[in-house]
Amino acid sequence: MKKQYFGTDGIRGEVGQFPIVPEFMTRLAYAAGKVLISNAKSGERCKVLIGKDTRVSGYLLEASLEAGFAAAGVDVMLCGPMPTPGVAYLTKALRLTAGVVISASHNPYQDNGIKFFSAQGDKLSDDFELAIEAELEKPMGCVSSKELGKAFRLDDAAGRYIEFCKSSFPAELNLKGMKLVVDCANGAAYHIAPHVFHELGAEVTSIGVNPNGRNINDGCGATAPAALIAKVKELGADIGIALDGDADRLQMVDSSGRLFNGDELLYVLAKDRITRGHNLGGVVGTLMTNLAVENAIKALGLEFERANVGDRYVLELLKQKSWLIGGEGSGHLLCLDQHSTGDGTIAALQVLAAMSQAKQSLAQLLEAVQVFPQVLLNVKFKAGYDWKSDSALKQQITQVESDLKGTGRVLMRASGTEPVLRVMVEAQDGDLALRAAQSIADLVPTA
Repeated sequence: MKKQYFGTDGIRGEVGQFPIVPEFMTRLAYAAGKVLISNAKSGERCKVLIGKDTRVSGYLLEASLEAGFAAAGVDVMLCGPMPTPGVAYLTKALRLTAGVVISASHNPYQDNGIKFFSAQGDKLSDDFELAIEAELEKPMGCVSSKELGKAFRLDDAAGRYIEFCKSSFPAELNLKGMKLVVDCANGAAYHIAPHVFHELGAEVTSIGVNPNGRNINDGCGATAPAALIAKVKELGADIGIALDGDADRLQMVDSSGRLFNGDELLYVLAKDRITRGHNLGGVVGTLMTNLAVENAIKALGLEFERANVGDRYVLELLKQKSWLIGGEGSGHLLCLDQHSTGDGTIAALQVLAAMSQAKQSLAQLLEAVQVFPQVLLNVKFKAGYDWKSDSALKQQITQVESDLKGTGRVLMRASGTEPVLRVMVEAQDGDLALRAAQSIADLVPTA
């Protein structure tokens, strides 16, 4: 049976454990190079861009990928630490064949991973990933010396991307008079995001900008916003901006220390564009998007659709619907009128622009959204249990949905990696949500 290496967001795992080992990374790049060459126009020289976050293992994996691409006859451009969306932008802007990001996003430094972007700055299609996996089944070779790939250093990568981010902010606006704290998670945006906001006029205090290879996402960034909240309060800043390790996620904090997640920011983006007369058609969230946000977006006169959890699925549905705005609570926000992929820095600029245009705070922009409490219970079930065919469980779910009467919802999901059923109930009344979730969980035969 052919092995499957790609997950929903590339290939990821612990460094030193297969497949995040040098030998496989070299073979992966060789296989990807062969596929790129087979799809290239006759006589066209393939060239890929490799960027990475700040993990110490990035050096190891970068060298391994470079060797594999060279063996396949593909030229490589190296840009060093660069946010994932920055690699997507540069790949498209430089008319390259593909882009490669070495990152494990919000994971701890012991993990790392690989994801690919197409020449258009999109994530590679399933078909392309399948073709790479098929090529991995074949022995690795090497082209002749005259056909070997070469490696180049892209020295102005950061400057190019900073200018691109700034270009997404309305030309008639600036951030003068605004006091910001920017937390870069000791990750890929440490030398980029602070400059973007500063060059647009803001007074910027930066934290999480001293990467040492081992402190990425460590008590900082979008997955650990406590440090940002404390710094915003300490300095009396207007807004705090938290990115994750590869800077494709965003969380924001206001002057009171209130944290705003991706669901709430999604509403702000949609409302701003509607206010400015943009024809959005609809907005894409995920199965986990808060019901209050869905209701508020529909109240704007927009359609709302839910994709599976993961920015890849949000992007797929946006393209299917020909819509522009989508995202998820974790902070992946897609503004396809600005970029081809989720970008935390650009999303933050869109939110700041919305505040400036409306002359309102984040809290004021979100007065129409009273987020519903969500209760999530993880229930470990007996081997062989099929919850979808459990009539008693289905009856209880139906009863709960009836009791909520449109003021909440139930979401059931089985884990893809362990025998765990995830029971989520969302309701205006938090106590009701908890009781309802427990009534469903109690019917699951536990291990």
